[in-house]
Amino acid sequence: MTKHMQKELLKLRKMLLGLCEIAEESVINSVEAFSTRDVELARTIVIGDDDIDRIEVEIEEECLKILALHQPVAIDLRFVITALKMNNDLERVGDQAVKIAYKAKDLSKLSELPVKIDLHPLTEITREMLRDALDSLINLDCPLAEKVRTSDDKANELKLQIRDTTLAAMMKYPESIEGIILILGVARSLERISDLATNIAEDVIYLVDGEIVRHSHDDD
Repeated sequence: MTKHMQKELLKLRKMLLGLCEIAEESVINSVEAFSTRDVELARTIVIGDDDIDRIEVEIEEECLKILALHQPVAIDLRFVITALKMNNDLERVGDQAVKIAYKAKDLSKLSELPVKIDLHPLTEITREMLRDALDSLINLDCPLAEKVRTSDDKANELKLQIRDTTLAAMMKYPESIEGIILILGVARSLERISDLATNIAEDVIYLVDGEIVRHSHDDD
């Protein structure tokens, strides 16, 4: 590996980790905004998505530049390919955070709901999966990445439980259906973020071991 390419790969790694941190913070803040009906916090998340989009473009351009100028092979090529895929997933994590932020703004316009639907367990497992996926990237930790893949089933189960609870609440409190639908929408976004965290974890496994595991549990 030439010193110049090594420098470019290090720069790419730092850019990717920076985007990871911004995307994670956006998710945490979006759920906080929804839980507290904090319109100002929701607004900052929507505005901040422009930064995520800008960085996503910059990372893609950096990847393409490395491929064109240095023609990396083996582990270096896998890293650039992985960076391209993770970059897209992280941008989509940001998009889901924005969706939650918009729902926070919508919820703030409604009266208090007559039923409490607990999003906390799904929120916590989603945050943990995203954090573990990013840590597995930082430390190139395949066992931690495998833990994320295993946790995805639990996230899906929690989302289905919330769906069943919200459907029952809609039947019992039809006058509050608008707010209940917003809760279901947040659950869908959280479950989608957990899927994206799983994608990132699977990309880490590909980066370290060269093994494609993305479709190995599709039969479930």
